[in-house]
Amino acid sequence: MQAGEGVSPRELVRAAGGVVARAGRRGRAEILVVHRPRHDDWTLPKGKCNPGESDEACALREVEEETGLVCELGDEVAVAEYEDGAGRPKRVRYFAMTPREGAEAAARNEVDAVRWLTPQEALETLTYGRDAEIVKRALTP
Repeated sequence: MQAGEGVSPRELVRAAGGVVARAGRRGRAEILVVHRPRHDDWTLPKGKCNPGESDEACALREVEEETGLVCELGDEVAVAEYEDGAGRPKRVRYFAMTPREGAEAAARNEVDAVRWLTPQEALETLTYGRDAEIVKRALTP
C-alpha cells in the first residue's frame, strides 16, 4: 500500500452564520445569541452549508432555521477556522445581518433559547473567545 492510499482526506467543513444586530431599547445596539443544549453553549447562530449552497445563502438559512428571523445580509465580518468535534478542519464565514422589521426571534431546531443582549452582555455570555472576537470586529467601524 502506498502512502495515503486507503486514507480518506479530511475534508473541509464549510459553515456560515450571522452577527445579527438591531437597535434595542433607547436605540442601543443589541446582538442575538443562541443557546445549543447539545453543546450547552452560547454562540452566534450558524450551521453547515449544503452541497452547492453559497456561504451567503447558508448564513441566511441557518439564522432563520435557528431563530425564525428572516434577515437582510450585510458584509462579511469574519472567518473562523478551527477543528470541529470530529477533528475535521472547519471554516465558518460570518456576515453582518439585520432582522426584517417586525420579525421576532424564537428558539428553533437545535437551539433552545435566544437572547438579545447589549454588546457587553454578549461578550460576557458567549462561550467561545472566537465568537467574542467576531462580535468585537462586527461592532468596529
